[in-house]
Amino acid sequence: MLRYILSRLLTFIPTFIGVCIISFAFIRVLPGDPIIVMAGERGVSDERYQELVEQFGFDRPVVVQFWDFFTGVLQGDLGTSYVTKRPVWDEFFSLFPATLELSLVAIILAIALGIPAGVIAAVNRGKFFDRALMSTALVGYSMPIFWWALLLIIVFSGNLGWPPVSDLIDLLYYFEAETGFMLIDSLLSGQEGACKSAVRHLILPSFVLATVPLAVIARQTRSAMLEVLGEDYIRTARAKGLAPARVNGVHALRNAMIPVITVIGLSVGTLLAGAILTETIFSWPGIGKWMVDSIFRRDYPVVQGGLLMVALFVMVVNLIVDLLYGLINPKIRKR
Repeated sequence: MLRYILSRLLTFIPTFIGVCIISFAFIRVLPGDPIIVMAGERGVSDERYQELVEQFGFDRPVVVQFWDFFTGVLQGDLGTSYVTKRPVWDEFFSLFPATLELSLVAIILAIALGIPAGVIAAVNRGKFFDRALMSTALVGYSMPIFWWALLLIIVFSGNLGWPPVSDLIDLLYYFEAETGFMLIDSLLSGQEGACKSAVRHLILPSFVLATVPLAVIARQTRSAMLEVLGEDYIRTARAKGLAPARVNGVHALRNAMIPVITVIGLSVGTLLAGAILTETIFSWPGIGKWMVDSIFRRDYPVVQGGLLMVALFVMVVNLIVDLLYGLINPKIRKR
């Protein structure tokens, strides 16, 4: 097992270097001069422009700029925002809890609905429930997030007036954030109705964000269950007279969960990518909206540092999934 863990950890090095290169290059391939963008309608004189070029280090070779960025990352310094003048590290961790809270609720929702849907579809293969559930999953997977979000806003918030569509909580409530997670902070505040307001604000964005992983988990669970249900030990369990619920829910599902766990881990990347659109549409003050705003402002340190931290988070989650996969299936460790 130790050798398996070390082999997975060693893949971090080239992946991390590649992510640093992509994070550095991404913002620089976009059209537009960051100094002109920051100046806006006010403009900037030629003398002041040259001063800013030297101040931000744009006059140095690109290789030197990358080396400064890379060595800074190794020292735990992601730079300082050109716009807010705050360290990128501080900004990221002040906004990350909101994105993490949204993503956690979305993945819990996707797992809670996706796995039962996949099991029901597999047990009722070829029947009405199978076709209905898998058709719904295909529609959910194929539907663009921005269109789905706008449709739900129009139907549920616009026409029915149910959940709100922006921010984390109603403006009526104000309290100091202790954890950064609005659901927890609203509970700790002791203010009546605060937690309910936070839940209402979370309903639509979390459901929109959960749509794609829910569909993927449901389809993968069905596929894995169908493969397991044809095994000899399942037929033996049925022949012994075990209840169908025990055969399907314990013996079959436990072995079918191996590929499903992998899909759940890979869905984290989908969640963070989808969070960019979801947070922008719902004005959710998290990493996604922060990144989009920074791209438009050509805030190089924020975009570089934000991309790197998000990629690092996905890499850690994938590593955990690999380790769980090896723990569940010992054959994987020998490869």
